[in-house]
Amino acid sequence: MIRWRKGRVERVRREWAGALELEVAVQGEDGTARALAYPALVGRPEPGDTVLLNTTALAMGLGTGGYAMVVAVPDRLPPDPSGPGHLVKARYTPLQATLLGADEQDSPHHEVLREADSLDGMPVVVADLHSALPPILAGLLAERPGTRVVYVMPDGGALPAWFSMSISQLKDAGALAATVTVGQAFGGDLEAVTVHTGLLAARLVLDAEVVILAQGPGNLGTGTRWGFSGVSAGEAVNAAAVLSGRPVASLRVSEGDRRERHVGVSHHSLTAYGRVALARADVVVPGLPGGFGARVAEQAAALAHRHDLVHVPVDGLREALGEAERAWGVRLSTMGRRLDEDPAYFLTAAAAGRHTASLL
Repeated sequence: MIRWRKGRVERVRREWAGALELEVAVQGEDGTARALAYPALVGRPEPGDTVLLNTTALAMGLGTGGYAMVVAVPDRLPPDPSGPGHLVKARYTPLQATLLGADEQDSPHHEVLREADSLDGMPVVVADLHSALPPILAGLLAERPGTRVVYVMPDGGALPAWFSMSISQLKDAGALAATVTVGQAFGGDLEAVTVHTGLLAARLVLDAEVVILAQGPGNLGTGTRWGFSGVSAGEAVNAAAVLSGRPVASLRVSEGDRRERHVGVSHHSLTAYGRVALARADVVVPGLPGGFGARVAEQAAALAHRHDLVHVPVDGLREALGEAERAWGVRLSTMGRRLDEDPAYFLTAAAAGRHTASLL
């Protein structure tokens, strides 16, 4: 379940909005390890502090989440929280947090959201993985600079939005306007109870022109047809449609994944959009070259009975992705693969952004 350890903070390695990456000496173990602390939850650890750690992910060697997590700084507890807020997230876990929800009665936005029922045709770009967020933005903003984009983060991956360096970097660069965390996820600029109120808050409170909705980092998959957290992509299509939004489905495509079920169009996309999504969406099919591009188009055709397939050229998108990576300081990476190692993945997401720009 949980591996509990005590540690000593040696130094702060780096920090970004909402998170501190630390170097800690773990009691009873040789050397040091990376640890992650969320100051809003546990206070700010300093060098020399004793920290209580959950080292489960570190012991498992997880890629995305391979940190020891700081659970508490027991000798220097943070002050009690103050202010309104009745939403409890990460409920009934030792680190449950009370937050102010945009849709709760004490919120200044409650009246706006109380009877809200429409996104007024706003495009909602849905993707499986968190790593799709930067390339979708790159494709969108290359075609329509200055578009106000809000990210809605459900709880299929990381619960704290602070875990994502990409969110922090994209906001600092001005590419992303804000984040709304929904369900059990927390730490966004706004909190909401459901995907539905999160979408409405993005539109009516944060003035979004476009929403991108994808899991946070660290999705879960079991290699089974239905056992993956990305089924939420299909549910997001339904939520956007029922609220009179314009769902745009970004396919998960890979030429570099070693797992056959993810080569070409991933079975995650085929299941989420082909079985879970009951409402129609624009499914963006990238114009990738050669036999691999033909394979992707053929696989995507299986979705034509339920969705509108939109074929989008990818010319110029490779350059747009490289420029975005340099300008925003965001590292384009998916499952450990960079742009040069799996260009099809990033071009597909960027094509979804390009198509979305054409809807505005």
